[in-house]
Amino acid sequence: MKLRQLAHARTGDKGDTSNISVIAYRHDDYEQLCAALSAARVQAYLAGLFKAGDVPPGFQVCRYELPGVAALNFVVTGVLRGGVTRSLALDAHGKTLGSILLDLDV
Repeated sequence: MKLRQLAHARTGDKGDTSNISVIAYRHDDYEQLCAALSAARVQAYLAGLFKAGDVPPGFQVCRYELPGVAALNFVVTGVLRGGVTRSLALDAHGKTLGSILLDLDV
């Protein structure tokens, strides 16, 4: 099943860093999200956005748990290739990263 069947996402950015919050539709699914979405798995999945050998220096994912709201927040450093004012990327804000992550099989 796709992650989007269990949760929705919100994104934000600051400079070269994007954050992606994944929020369970049902509080009962929060533990399944925690088990399926490690920082390493999210980092490996998002690394697929880059050409082989072209992963930006400093690209890293940290996960923060918010059990009270049944959410996980992923802080993704280096993914925006310099940020809005420096990147030639089509989505320099990283708004689509949440949608991309919701396509992950869980």
